Amino acid sequence: MVERHAVHGAGGNRRPSATIYDIARELGLSPSTVSRALNKPGRISAKTEKRIRETAAELGYRSNPMARALPTGRTRMIGLVVSDVTNPVFFRLVRGAEQVCSELGYTLVFAESQESGEIESGTLDRLLPAVDGVVLAAARLDDEQIASIAETKDVVLINRRVGDLAAVVPDIDTGVAEAIGHLAELGHRSLAYVAGPTTSWMSRERGERLFDAAVAHDMTFAEIGPNQPSLEGGEAALRRVRASGATAVLAYNDLMAIGLLRACRREGVDVPRQLSVVGFDDIFGADLTTPSVTTVRSPLDRAGAAAVRELVSTLESRDPEATDPLVTELVVRESTAAPA
Repeated sequence: MVERHAVHGAGGNRRPSATIYDIARELGLSPSTVSRALNKPGRISAKTEKRIRETAAELGYRSNPMARALPTGRTRMIGLVVSDVTNPVFFRLVRGAEQVCSELGYTLVFAESQESGEIESGTLDRLLPAVDGVVLAAARLDDEQIASIAETKDVVLINRRVGDLAAVVPDIDTGVAEAIGHLAELGHRSLAYVAGPTTSWMSRERGERLFDAAVAHDMTFAEIGPNQPSLEGGEAALRRVRASGATAVLAYNDLMAIGLLRACRREGVDVPRQLSVVGFDDIFGADLTTPSVTTVRSPLDRAGAAAVRELVSTLESRDPEATDPLVTELVVRESTAAPA
């Protein structure tokens, strides 16, 4: 049985939260100076700002973004929506976005769409009123829905392009060329691509680039899909991969590649002697399987960071910082070899 005890008095014995006025009184400064130090770093001397922040910490001050938004219309909160929170591909992306948010004085609010455009739309309906702008990573909405959102809030896309909206898309050509070249050098002449869901822009983009590279190497190419971008989706695709006669398969992402490995082990297919397997993204765990997965690595931490910097530049009406190109690269491991 759960016992509940009444707490007498407003807030019980809890100490009321400190305010900027408490900090100002403590230091003999104006509340506006304290506000600038806490909300707009770099506007006052570094020494004074340090004193204010130290005193704020001692008094237990916590910023209230909703209260701060009343006079300014800004919450200094950024939304990040990903398609599947359980997919390790987003771990580094979220970390990169969070690090830049912290550096620039913003708070990152994280949500997922569960690979559903309908859920993504509902999530954004609830999220958008509370944030200044939003980063959509591997969005499952259609182009018109994304364009409509961009009419009301600043939007930056990751791994997706829609018209002239700001987008961070790593250059996949280098990684694709290296992957196909690697398989060609091993002696493979027939390839299969296990595609992701129909709502994935990046799945279509990877498929097109792989097809072009395969044709350039005079290889046969079969596309198998659509499939769920998960372990189960990869496992379910093995039957069609084998029917295609391909000696090497490239999966839309590493989860699907790992799913293929599991299905191969269960069906007695020797990887890589009977079938070479290549993934995309180089997620955590891709090097822990047996055999470890050859994959096209994508700089997702830098993509998350670049997207937040781009969004903040727009929010603060300043030119975006120059950044190095985001380039993919092949990481060769144990899941590829010459065909038997």
